Amino acid sequence: MVFRASLFSAFGASKRWLGTNDDGTTRELSNLDFYKAGFMTGAVGAFTEGPLDFYKSQIQVQIIRSKSDPNYKPPYTTVSQCVKATIKANGFRGPFQGLGPTLLRNAPANAIYLGSFEVMKREAAKVYGCDPKDVGAATILAAGGLGGTMYWLAIFPVDVVKSAMMVDAVEKSKRQYPNMVSTAKSLWKEGGLARFYRGFSPCLMRAAPANATMLFTVDKVGNMLANV
Repeated sequence: MVFRASLFSAFGASKRWLGTNDDGTTRELSNLDFYKAGFMTGAVGAFTEGPLDFYKSQIQVQIIRSKSDPNYKPPYTTVSQCVKATIKANGFRGPFQGLGPTLLRNAPANAIYLGSFEVMKREAAKVYGCDPKDVGAATILAAGGLGGTMYWLAIFPVDVVKSAMMVDAVEKSKRQYPNMVSTAKSLWKEGGLARFYRGFSPCLMRAAPANATMLFTVDKVGNMLANV
C-alpha cells in the first residue's frame, strides 16, 4: 500500500508538472508526456519499492530455507529483526540492496506501463467520442491489463537480476551477487538466456488481471475524488 500510494502520487504530480507552462498556465499533455511522467514515476517509486521488496525477499528466502532444511537456523524470522540486521551490517544503505537494478527496471517499465495505459485510454475516448474519464469499464480494464503485460515483457530479465541481488547475503563479504554486471554474468553461467526468464509464465498470468483491477480502481477513485 505504501509503495502504490507513492507510485500513483508521483504519477499525478509528474502529470501536473508536465502539464504546467512556465507562466503557470496549463496545457494538454501529449502522448509523449504520459511516457515521460511514467518514467519519472518509476524512478521515484524505486526508492519506496526497493526497501519494501528487499525485506519481503529476505524474509521469504528464510522461510523457504527453513522448510527445505530442518537444520537451518535463520538469522532473522521477523521484519523488525531483518531491518536491524541489515542496518547493523550496512548502515542506512542496507535497505537499498539491489537499488541499482530496481531503478533500471522501474523507470523504463513504468514509462511503458503507465504511459501506455493513459495513451490507450485517450485513444479509446477518441474512438467513442467521449472524455477519457467517461471511457467504459471494459476498456479501462483492457488497457490496464495490456499495460501490465507490457511492463513485464519489457524488463523481466532486469527483475531477475534485481531479485538475485535482493535475496543475497546481507554481509558484503558473503555476497554471491555484489553488483549488476557480475550478477548478470553469474546468472548467464547458471543457465544462459533461459535463466533470465525463470518464472516468466506465472508472472504474465498474474500481470493482466492484477494490473487491470488496480488501474481500473485507481482511475475510478481518482475521477470520484476529482468531483468531490
